[in-house]
Amino acid sequence: MQEETIGTGRRKTAVASVRLRLGGQGIVDINGKKIEDYFPLELQRKTCFAPLDKLGGNARYDMVIRVKGGGIEAQAVAIRLGLARALVHNDENLRHDFKEHGFLTRDSRKKERKKYGLKGARKRFQFSKR
Repeated sequence: MQEETIGTGRRKTAVASVRLRLGGQGIVDINGKKIEDYFPLELQRKTCFAPLDKLGGNARYDMVIRVKGGGIEAQAVAIRLGLARALVHNDENLRHDFKEHGFLTRDSRKKERKKYGLKGARKRFQFSKR
């Protein structure tokens, strides 16, 4: 069995678990699918693997990624955070560079709850004078 490093990333309600296996051929498995099938847009794929692009490619690692909740964009950012955390766990020297580029910062913004007496979180019902 190969040695694995696990990193967890979150964004809104999306949670991603990234398993890095050193000494692989660069195979990426996201919820049992290929990356091209799961993330159809090139921008989403670049977002996910931005930490690896910083290192110079993902040919050294096989990745098994499990992600659930949220939307596609939130899942991509959650995977990016999980991947960066797993890479830093392998090599502590990467922490400074990843921090500089914002890969290790969790985006804490969440959807604001709806309040009673209002139409949404802040939107009010239409006012009628007469």
